[in-house]
Amino acid sequence: MNNILVFGASSKLAEEAVKHIKGVNLNVMLAGPTESKINTVKAHLKTLNPEVNYQSYIIDALDYDKHQAMYDHTINEFGGLDTVIIAHGTLPDNEEIRKSQEKSIKEFNINCVSVISLCTIAANYFEKQKNGTIAVISSVAGERGRQSNYIYGSAKAGVSAYLQGLRNRMFEFGVSVVTIKPGMVRTPMTSNLPDSPLFANAEKVGKDIYDGIRKKKDVVYTPSYWKLIMTIIKLIPEGIFKKLKL
Repeated sequence: MNNILVFGASSKLAEEAVKHIKGVNLNVMLAGPTESKINTVKAHLKTLNPEVNYQSYIIDALDYDKHQAMYDHTINEFGGLDTVIIAHGTLPDNEEIRKSQEKSIKEFNINCVSVISLCTIAANYFEKQKNGTIAVISSVAGERGRQSNYIYGSAKAGVSAYLQGLRNRMFEFGVSVVTIKPGMVRTPMTSNLPDSPLFANAEKVGKDIYDGIRKKKDVVYTPSYWKLIMTIIKLIPEGIFKKLKL
């Protein structure tokens, strides 16, 4: 990892993962929609790793027509690109948005369609380069639709399925596609949710994300116990599952 683009760099998980990427001759483009948040993350990372060249790029995930320009800018600034980390997303109030067609579509676009747009550009570039890594934060919420978050979960299911197909496509070109599936993590995005013993520390999850990218794993469950939990949940017959309050 030498020239890195991080989309959604102001997310807590992105920050916790990226802080482990350090060394000389390292360039990191921090992209996101809110300049003040990006600058705060940039300043914090710079104190941890002063030798790294951090730059920022302000862009909204739904500005699809501007995604290519962001990639072009990053490649021009760094002289190339070898790693893309996509970490943006929203966790909506399911009770609120399920009543609104407009809000449901918007949330799906943010959490799924924008990811596909960003990955498509990266994949086409890395295919020609015959090298690169695309890492995307999906979620265990996409493993099975549950009434409590099925709009968010369906978007993440779409992301995970898309990445699986993309991984299959990109293998012959030497490009790694890493699907990251966190469970519940204590971050600002989940601050309105009731606490649970299953909640993990963002620092621990960030390290797992970094390790998964560095090792070019296919799928990373973090914390690892979520793989077992979701395996059990997926084994519940639909006739029983639909009656559960999950």
